[in-house]
Amino acid sequence: MSELKVGLAGLGTVGAAVFRMLERRAGELEARTGRAVKVTAVAARDRSRDRGLDLSSVTWFEDPVALAREGDIDVLVELMGGDGDPAKAAVAAALDRGIPVVTANKALLAKSGVDLARRAEASGAGLHFEAAVAGGIPIVKTLREALAGNAIERVSGILNGTCNYILTRMADEKLSFHVCLTEAQRLGYAEADPTFDIDGFDTAHKLAILTSLAFGTQVDAEAIYVEGIRQLTLADLEAADDLGYRVKLLGVAVKTDTGIEQRVHPTMVPKHWPIAQVSGVTNAVAVDGDAVTLTLVGPGAGGDATASAVVGDIFDVARGAKGYAFGLPVERLAKAERAAMQRHEGGYYIRLAVTNKPGTAATITRRMADEQISLESIVQRQPGGAAPSETAHVILITYATTEAAVRRAIAAIEADGVVASLPQVIRIEKD
Repeated sequence: MSELKVGLAGLGTVGAAVFRMLERRAGELEARTGRAVKVTAVAARDRSRDRGLDLSSVTWFEDPVALAREGDIDVLVELMGGDGDPAKAAVAAALDRGIPVVTANKALLAKSGVDLARRAEASGAGLHFEAAVAGGIPIVKTLREALAGNAIERVSGILNGTCNYILTRMADEKLSFHVCLTEAQRLGYAEADPTFDIDGFDTAHKLAILTSLAFGTQVDAEAIYVEGIRQLTLADLEAADDLGYRVKLLGVAVKTDTGIEQRVHPTMVPKHWPIAQVSGVTNAVAVDGDAVTLTLVGPGAGGDATASAVVGDIFDVARGAKGYAFGLPVERLAKAERAAMQRHEGGYYIRLAVTNKPGTAATITRRMADEQISLESIVQRQPGGAAPSETAHVILITYATTEAAVRRAIAAIEADGVVASLPQVIRIEKD
């Protein structure tokens, strides 16, 4: 077979790692696919930058779209990022030309995945994106291929290493959110503007892709309820520890009677669950099917981890693997109906900073009873050694109830004038 000519758009950390890995594994890839795999063209912003790569034999394009439209390539590897142009234009141009695409761009797929999959079907080109979700964890192929015999009921996971690093440091070292965020930025785990990560949007983009693969729906990040971690305090994580839980930012998609419930938010999970024990920048994805239940754990980001997934997709292209991008033809992907978050059922952790005066506890329990919320426990704590006359923290753990009932009860408690600051609510996943 002829050489597989790779066009690489983007030579940042991941792009450079892919280049090195293809060189390092060239012999093994040729032996396993029957053809040589080589980067023959690249597109990147700064041609003068020293990346530690020998680029003397590759064709250089200033414009990635030109690479996709005109380059003498057999596959386009898009590693630029961003949900718009030039990434979108380059990917679309390659697919329209009938050239397979490998991408790690979750933002692009979350916004335009259906359109790109339609283009791929029209031209017969493949659209591959294992690296777009959970880095080196092969969750895309697992859902699309390995678990094809299962009816998936739920997929959930830790999909953002930045948030997991922050929550792990807070819990293990008793540090504040802001201290841990600053350290994450210093180490390069968090961007200078960390909004995309800590407010849950990165996780939501990845969850949208997993939901499509698991349930045969159109990719739609707008159908996801999103809540980040910036409001969490050390007091909440310490309370969770005392109660036998760890707090994780989870992306969850689950089939319900009213549709596919998709949500991203901080969650208390029992300490003995495998996902609760995943620490640092590591990712994890749990899949519940009607035949098997499994949890995959691995590095969720970084040059080599992401490059591993990218090269795996290039390997599939080299051996001629075919298939629908999201497991089904686009015309058979159902609209992602958003299950109302207000109908969500489960346990809740509620922390109320209240004025420490007689009758406060009675007011709280009465409002909970008004909404038929049963309490598993109620604990009052004095934060930071405060005197009894000052603000107290009342921590409630509920039995299974609805989001709507919890929100109505909290609103009533606030209206009663006993709450001194914004209440904290964390959903609980139980056995």
